[in-house]
Amino acid sequence: LGYPWPWSVYGWLEGEPASALVDTPALAEDLAIFLRALQAIEPHGGPPPGEHNFSRGGALLTYDQDTRQALSDLAGNVDAVACERVWEAALATTATAPAAWLHGDVAGTNLLVRDGRLAAVLDFGGMAVGDVACDLTIAWTLFSGAARTAFRAHIACDEATWARARGWALWKALILIAWQSGSVAAVADAQRVLDAVLRE
Repeated sequence: LGYPWPWSVYGWLEGEPASALVDTPALAEDLAIFLRALQAIEPHGGPPPGEHNFSRGGALLTYDQDTRQALSDLAGNVDAVACERVWEAALATTATAPAAWLHGDVAGTNLLVRDGRLAAVLDFGGMAVGDVACDLTIAWTLFSGAARTAFRAHIACDEATWARARGWALWKALILIAWQSGSVAAVADAQRVLDAVLRE
């Protein structure tokens, strides 16, 4: 009573939030297998991307203005040419695969790890049926090196989907840095993600 948002009570799930400490090929493979299984579920009747999930799974063009404004605000502080190259490459692609289920917020804080393996995936409030590229941003926000390579190999997406995923990661990192959104640690992490996106 008096709490203005939907809420639920769940059983306890053992595990620790995923972090760079468990940035391993094994975890990357586990997550790719989970996402592919999610994408394989019959999508008929599922909700389209929209306000409930910040349009994740929709057209990346939705965030074109935000991205360009962030680049303008960060002039001289980021490699604008490299950022624009990544952004334009993402916008130039089109999703050709049928719309599929996506989680909408695949982040280290929503992944539980136990003994170095994926134990649970949390927070399904952003689910939708659409372009799954947004779910692949974890490749840069959590994984690096061999783990990122393993994730890409096991997710088995085409180049266009990977380019859009990189665009989603770029957009989020830029706006967090430009708007100084969140804690100092969150902004520093966004800079790390941006560096990883531009290095690829």
